[in-house]
Amino acid sequence: MNHDADQQHLVEANPGYASGQLAKALTTARTHQDPETRRRAQDRGRRWRDVLSGMAGGLLTIGSRTPVAGLPAWVTPEVVRGGFATGQPAAGGPLLAHECETARRAGVPENRRDLFAYWLSEEGLGLLHELLDTGRYEVTVPEEAALLTVAWLARAGETDAALDLVEELAPFADRLRFAPQPSGLPAPDPGAVHRRTVGDAVDTLVRRTPSRAVETQREALTVWQPFGDELLALWLETADADGLVLARTPGAGWRERGAALLRRYADLADRHTYCTKHRRPKQNLAILRSALEETVGGRELDARRSGLLRHAVTSMVRRRGLPGSARLTALRREQTVQAALPSHHALAQLVLRRLAGLPQEVGVAEIAPLLVPVSEDEARETGLPAGAAVPAALRRPVEVALSAPVGTLVERGLVPSAEVLAELVPQLVAVTTAQAYPDEALRTLAAAGYRAFRNRRSLLLLNLERQVRAEELPWVTAVAGQRSAAEAGEESALALRQLGELAVQAFPATVLPNPLVRELSVLARQAELGAPLVEELAADIFMGTFTPKFLAAARVAAELLGGGSLYERYYAVDYRAIRTMAIIEAAEAQTGRNRPRTSPGFAKLCAERAGGSSSGDRYFGSTAANGMVIEQAQILTTHNLATLVHRVGIAPATGWEDLARRSFGTVCRLTARVHGNPYPLTTIKDAAYAWRQMLFHLSLCTGEEQARTLNWVAEEAGRQPLHVTDRLAPALTGLRQVAEGGSADTGAGRRLLGWSTEGHWMREPGSAGGR
Repeated sequence: MNHDADQQHLVEANPGYASGQLAKALTTARTHQDPETRRRAQDRGRRWRDVLSGMAGGLLTIGSRTPVAGLPAWVTPEVVRGGFATGQPAAGGPLLAHECETARRAGVPENRRDLFAYWLSEEGLGLLHELLDTGRYEVTVPEEAALLTVAWLARAGETDAALDLVEELAPFADRLRFAPQPSGLPAPDPGAVHRRTVGDAVDTLVRRTPSRAVETQREALTVWQPFGDELLALWLETADADGLVLARTPGAGWRERGAALLRRYADLADRHTYCTKHRRPKQNLAILRSALEETVGGRELDARRSGLLRHAVTSMVRRRGLPGSARLTALRREQTVQAALPSHHALAQLVLRRLAGLPQEVGVAEIAPLLVPVSEDEARETGLPAGAAVPAALRRPVEVALSAPVGTLVERGLVPSAEVLAELVPQLVAVTTAQAYPDEALRTLAAAGYRAFRNRRSLLLLNLERQVRAEELPWVTAVAGQRSAAEAGEESALALRQLGELAVQAFPATVLPNPLVRELSVLARQAELGAPLVEELAADIFMGTFTPKFLAAARVAAELLGGGSLYERYYAVDYRAIRTMAIIEAAEAQTGRNRPRTSPGFAKLCAERAGGSSSGDRYFGSTAANGMVIEQAQILTTHNLATLVHRVGIAPATGWEDLARRSFGTVCRLTARVHGNPYPLTTIKDAAYAWRQMLFHLSLCTGEEQARTLNWVAEEAGRQPLHVTDRLAPALTGLRQVAEGGSADTGAGRRLLGWSTEGHWMREPGSAGGR
């Protein structure tokens, strides 16, 4: 491995992306109708200007794990879309309200350096000890755990470690906040997670304004239709026995009553403005009203106006019946009941009342009491009908605030994707990681710090740099000796297996998203299982190289799937050669002076399998060409599935046959979306990934299960719409040929892959023949 060659090919970030994002933000800030959206766009614009000025002035080195000059890697940077650092530390900026309050209470100047000194005084350390004991604090950025760690070390007699940590923090004491925000809430339940807080649910419900469509319908039913009945009844007083209006002179007082109706109309029109149908000249109510205005005003109706009036009256009677008739009375009674139903907006206000008394910063352990029908007491207080149910649209914001074990959230459908699962897992990994500390206060602090660390946004990294890990933070390093390695390994191994099973069983057709892979990797390192987990690489910044763990993961896949599995044969993988390559490179790494940063053999193999040419260690091409190389790496490694099965030991309770069938169902759904789609390539890629997941699950089935499932797949494909069946036919043919001992990519069969530098054969049904 030539490290000098690596240095010669260093890649730097292009400021063009940042310029484009700035232009988008400025356009939105100038043109969007919503003031809040304009404000957020202005803030984004400020951050992107910081990015560009920092890159131009040399303050920022985008692509490095230390992108801000003068700040070490452990400082949490402010990061915008795409992984660009702005140059501002996340724990910096103006003093927060709680910092100002602490300074005033302590009688020190309102600046961070003096606050830092105060926290290290006897009084300040006493307050930190109190926070440690109660757990009533909030760590929003990792740095806020630093001084609590100093206080814990001092109390535990680890004076040298405490002083060393203070010395490392001190140069940044004037810029960063190192103390937490006090909270009125205890530490969260370690076994429960939540997607949203009570405060989030409140914000969602507050934004629900009355529905104009619903209020328009309510007004039509309660105001204008009853008024139309009165107008109709008045005109029917001029009808003869056959119902022909204007056939006889109305009785005394008719015009006076008509004038009163017109005055009431004017009042109703002023007060009820949702429904405007009554103002349309061609509507029956408008025809009756305008004719009445002319008649009451002493003008005789012309032939046209008389004809319109007679037609309107006739049609109204024919459609609904005469005023006062049983038919019309029943209709109006039914409409009154419908109109009396409470609006979603009114019910939202009731749910908000119920949420108001709960802590807003956390989830809620029991949501059922918040979603019960309107009680008698609530009906008296709000005017809502007792027994009215909370509709689904209002239930959902409350349901996603449920705090419960992650498995429970998955079962209830509150975790709809692997990406959402990845958002929740850090809460569990934080608790698992903290279990290695025997001291309860330190466990609580470690969990809080880890949760804050996982909110740290990833940086754009180039040249095979890796993201900062939690164990690199100085305050984490300072207490590393307090961990019980054996207990940490057991807890981590158990959590890794449970989370791996949950992810694969809940989302069998989805590749593990990178945030979830990172969390599982933390547990794998702590468990020391030798379980190499690999991230999905971005094709647009792919540099043609792979780190050694990709080959290690491929070797694990070879151990599990080598020897003629369906997966190995379908993708034409020589897993014996991969095992040999891994052994050779591992031996070379042990004899070399430095640990290799890349696996050139694995990169060359992926490029060759993608149909590309190789040159040295690097392979560059278009995004699609890069995507083809990356996809081959995913095929060879099974993108973590083999590692989870063979090294972690996951075994989904529903069995591999069930997962294979569900994966094919996803393939069918995604393929259906290709039809009529002008930009189908992303959908085709996802369908190919789901297909690969299906093949892995099939390969772990018994021979009987595999044969049964392959027959089911063929039958299920035949039940799909014709355009789906036609698009999948080449892939199904290829799969059948492999199952019968042949190759997937011969005859009418095609190997289903997601990336292509040419037109993908799935875009048009029946186009697979054109290779």
